[in-house]
Amino acid sequence: MPGADTEVDVLIVGGGPVGLTARALLQRWGVRALLIEKRRELSPFPRSRLVNVRSMEIFRGLGLSAAMTARAFAAKYGRIRFRDNLQHPDFASAAMVGVDAPIAQSPEIGIVTSQDRLEPTLLAAARTPLWFGAELVELREHGDGVEAVLDDHGVAQRVRAHYVIAADGANSTVRQGLGIGVTGPGVMADFTTVVFDADLRRWCADRPAGVYFTMDGLFAPLYPEGGWAWFARTPEYRSDWHELVALALGPDRDVPIEVVRVQRWSMNAIVAEHFQRGRVLLAGDAAHALPIVGGLGMNTGIADVHNLCWKLAGLLHGWAGPGLLESYAAERQPVAQRTLGQAVANAQLTLQVQRRRQEQVSHGGIGSAEIELPWSEQYFAQLGLVLGAAYHSNAVLGGSASISTGTDYVPTPLPGHRMPHLWLTPERSTLDALGEWFTLFTSNPARWGQRTGRWPLRLEPILREHAYCCGLGADGALLVRPDGHIAARWDAGPRGDADLREALSAVTH
Repeated sequence: MPGADTEVDVLIVGGGPVGLTARALLQRWGVRALLIEKRRELSPFPRSRLVNVRSMEIFRGLGLSAAMTARAFAAKYGRIRFRDNLQHPDFASAAMVGVDAPIAQSPEIGIVTSQDRLEPTLLAAARTPLWFGAELVELREHGDGVEAVLDDHGVAQRVRAHYVIAADGANSTVRQGLGIGVTGPGVMADFTTVVFDADLRRWCADRPAGVYFTMDGLFAPLYPEGGWAWFARTPEYRSDWHELVALALGPDRDVPIEVVRVQRWSMNAIVAEHFQRGRVLLAGDAAHALPIVGGLGMNTGIADVHNLCWKLAGLLHGWAGPGLLESYAAERQPVAQRTLGQAVANAQLTLQVQRRRQEQVSHGGIGSAEIELPWSEQYFAQLGLVLGAAYHSNAVLGGSASISTGTDYVPTPLPGHRMPHLWLTPERSTLDALGEWFTLFTSNPARWGQRTGRWPLRLEPILREHAYCCGLGADGALLVRPDGHIAARWDAGPRGDADLREALSAVTH
């Protein structure tokens, strides 16, 4: 535990996947950070189930993706299945595109895993201090920093920081303390998660899935070696969870079930009206709480801090100005709004499938008779949303302000978009050239030079055919930010020796 009156560059409030990812990113940047979490340990609940392909690219940059994949389910679990109950045959099924099989647009593949398995890997990814059991009581901004008052087992402690990342969940103490309102439907329903042990292989082994939707909640395998979770609407009255799980499983009531733990929670659908207030920035569920259907919530939060942490590092290390931080909300809030719309639509589509099945059964449909899904195979084909988000802000020079649709994704080498994945060698992607620096991709490095002053920059040679694929001439170049989004583009080469420096200056303010 840090001592009283601790001073750090960045205080992270919240020890979930978003806060832990921010901690790892800031360590990579050489930023002194402290993470505080009011719980006394990591959560034992599975919670989020899907790590999408973009998050895996971010974890690849941190050197974590291989370890995460090794502990996750095999790709064949990258499907959802619909059943009347778990013991009945499928009446519908759909692939999680980008999870069930590799895709050409990325060097990574998404994984099905449980949040309680993901968090220890993220915890071990950094050595910067953590303070469990410390609850934030008050934030006071003054001068060039923020003072946080913490309650550590009844003892008041103080931490001073230049900036605060609030990743403290949908009911964020920080957001509420700052008086920041929210938009969106709000609480959509109250749910309960029941973690239990049971041998369900006879109904699931030959038809694996990451999620089984039933008429009475959804079932999810927790770990490759065993364990299950049942997510269902919270009953109005106190219930026997063992009995409810047994009923939802199906007619075979002789299945031994051991209930391990139970957690009640609310499914929120909100986006904060502001992502920044002074030196305090919201991320993850504190900025946007999304319905769980589609696995978009945690992943959107991971992308938040990937966008934010390099900007904080630039300010703290002196190669960026205060205006750069304004681009955080300008870039991430539109993505959050669009993702909220997709997540709500996912929930509605799921209910539509269940209604169709109920109609089919009421008209004599039986057993394994399948129904047509309202989205065909496109339900989890959200690559346009996940990989295709385009930023339009003062940290991008020119380019498109559009955000791709939620299904199709076409790589686009324009400013604001994610740098397309191209293989530089059989094992090294263009995404692997990114790091705690700006990257200039060009097929003619000698034409550009490297005297860029205070900005961290690396030149990355690419083949002429790669330049051609990106629409660049022989001397053209792409300037890519540390978060992998294209900051500037020169189709035919620099106009003069100062071109690159001027672009870096403009992007970082």
